[in-house]
Amino acid sequence: MKIELASSYGFCFGVKRAIRIAEQNPNSKTFGPLIHNQDEINRLKSGYGVTYVDKMSEIEPNESVVVRTHGIPKEELKILKEQKNNIIDATCPYVTKPQNIVEEMSNQGYDIVIFGDKNHPEIRGVMSYAAKESNVYIVLDKNELEKEKLSNKIALVSQTTRKPDDFLQLANFLILCVKEVRVFNTICNATFENQDATQELAKRCDVMIVVGGKNSSNTKQLYLISKRYCDDSYLVENQDEVDLAWFKNKEHCGIAAGASTPDWIVEEIVDKVKAIC
Repeated sequence: MKIELASSYGFCFGVKRAIRIAEQNPNSKTFGPLIHNQDEINRLKSGYGVTYVDKMSEIEPNESVVVRTHGIPKEELKILKEQKNNIIDATCPYVTKPQNIVEEMSNQGYDIVIFGDKNHPEIRGVMSYAAKESNVYIVLDKNELEKEKLSNKIALVSQTTRKPDDFLQLANFLILCVKEVRVFNTICNATFENQDATQELAKRCDVMIVVGGKNSSNTKQLYLISKRYCDDSYLVENQDEVDLAWFKNKEHCGIAAGASTPDWIVEEIVDKVKAIC
């Protein structure tokens, strides 16, 4: 069995930065998980005492709080400041960018279209920077906009982990039906690189393993890309989910990993595949 890693995989700049910040601030709290990888969250808890909470009421005044990689809504950041918490900002700079664009463009009178998942924490944070949330449209394809009465001034941004081709389709739709469109490409470079590397590898393999959190948007995108080119593609969070049956009569196993997946998990999976094949 040949095992091959994607040419680009795993931790992106923003995640590496957030992990470093968390390690430098032991016994702090994060509001929501720092990144979308439970195994790494567990490592930070056991090794550094970094824990996360899901409710603002669980954060005491004056406590140290690390702002998660995906960012938090503007109003929640305001509450932390009012509570005089020690705020340590680990928001990825690629996430801060669309936050700033939405704030600036909405203040200039533009309605905002965000290409992304409305339930994702990154998007909840980004939309909170609009002057009026009623003037924000969060969509996953152009069909969701066809029924809306759009203004003549639109600013378009994207969730950092979406597919560029899909973002382009949405931009083309808006350009054809709206008088003035400002398009801001806010997709992260690491997303491009990981997606291209996964696609290239999946074309050559007869079995693919995509490693990452099941709630990670960028990892799900990698899995969908892999599945398009390699039918026998599997999404796993760690070595315990790897199944021997996947490798029967297979010759070439490719391994890709999402931007929130640490190298130590990938290495464990490589060792597991070597052991069972």
